[in-house]
Amino acid sequence: MRRAGHTSVTTSPDPGLAELTPDQRLRRLELTVTRRLNGLLHGQYRGLLPGPGSEPAGSREYRPGEDEVRRMDWAVTARTAVPHVRQVDADRELTTWLLVDASASMEFGTAELDKRELAVAAVAAVGFLTAGIGNRLGAQVLRADGVRRFPARSGRTHLLGLLRALLTAPRATEPDDRSRSRPATPRPVAAAELADGLDAVHRVANQRGLVVVVSDFLDGLPDDPDEQAPWERTLRRLSARHQVLAIEVTDPRELELPDVGLITLVDPETGRRREVCTSDRRLRERYAAAAAAQREQVRQALRRSAATHLALRTDRDFSADIVRHVHAQRRMAAAPAGAARGGAA
Repeated sequence: MRRAGHTSVTTSPDPGLAELTPDQRLRRLELTVTRRLNGLLHGQYRGLLPGPGSEPAGSREYRPGEDEVRRMDWAVTARTAVPHVRQVDADRELTTWLLVDASASMEFGTAELDKRELAVAAVAAVGFLTAGIGNRLGAQVLRADGVRRFPARSGRTHLLGLLRALLTAPRATEPDDRSRSRPATPRPVAAAELADGLDAVHRVANQRGLVVVVSDFLDGLPDDPDEQAPWERTLRRLSARHQVLAIEVTDPRELELPDVGLITLVDPETGRRREVCTSDRRLRERYAAAAAAQREQVRQALRRSAATHLALRTDRDFSADIVRHVHAQRRMAAAPAGAARGGAA
């Protein structure tokens, strides 16, 4: 547009991650993760969770009030008649297994990223944080057409290939091609369940390592909060042998409804529809209360499963949330045992 001899050039804002092609999104995602997590990427064997290793490294005398009875070395104690505990070194090679939920409920989003793209970002952060010489990364992906398995391998090429496969995976809801004159409607496709994916991880994760589950954890969640979710038992079994990190992905519209009048809600898993009037204040309050109770039910299930919980939202900076989580976990690992117990008390 010309005016008074001057030319005005209108520049469009930078496209969001969801507007880029898969390869462009992959490059943007790698740049974002490596820049924001640069201070956490040093060190060869530092992971996302604290804790001792599993390699035996001798024994030492038992220190009352500091050592756990579960680490008692009864053989040495019997020979010396003095209580001893086992010492272990950190594993020199870390195997990380990912379970990524790519079901229909993960395709919802009202922010720059939807829940599925946020899950890919979380996988990228885990991959870069656990990268190291000899470290391996494997994955099980719950897709619309079943479970896709990626064997545990090392190297940047393997990680980028996994991220590219997640970005280009087919969606669980496909457009209805029977009529092009009306808007496309979602057609639900049966997908693997979260419990099945956890069972698959339990079968392949033979060596002690890190298990990361990325999901909204809504699959099979019972209406009665006193009942256990179908995936809780297997998750508890994984926590008995591995360090388990549960990354919960949510969207703000799943927690509260805006006042936008009459809308049609569609369940992406079953395709059921329901019209609701969001102008009703009592309806919005009941919705928010039910959503809060549902998220509390997920938190309690993860807590009973002894999994470390990391909550990510599509409307927040995921890299900042991950940085805060990793720093908090490392402070807990570095704190003396007595101080940690005193703080918990």
